[in-house]
Amino acid sequence: MPDFSDAAVKAAFGAFAPEARRGLIGLRQLIFETAADLPEVGTVEETLRWGQPAYLTPVRKSGSTLRLGVPKSGGFALYAHCQTTIISAFAAAFPGQDRIEGNRAVLFEDASQIDPDRHTLLIRHALTYHLRPVSGGSA
Repeated sequence: MPDFSDAAVKAAFGAFAPEARRGLIGLRQLIFETAADLPEVGTVEETLRWGQPAYLTPVRKSGSTLRLGVPKSGGFALYAHCQTTIISAFAAAFPGQDRIEGNRAVLFEDASQIDPDRHTLLIRHALTYHLRPVSGGSA
């Protein structure tokens, strides 16, 4: 398992079934890699929310929280806040390419279903969700 700065997060990952844990660790790595390419989001904090590993941008408040977990249907999932357009925009951009649960999650059966190029776009959208585009020109 990778290094964790939060013992509760480490315990949460340790409690996942091995197959789910492998995929969730892959998504975790993708979140941190994506954040490293986005200096405007600042530091990403890893903590627990609702007992699940969660990723926030507390310093700059640029993003919406992402969570990782295991849905009741099995496999593993990447969750976004259901009152955002993060999941719906992703599903519209890539129709039929992922199993989507409403406005709240992308569901995976196996780690091989993680597409770094495609899922990075979803993560990028979440981490920058509250950033407003700067309009050009004079007022």
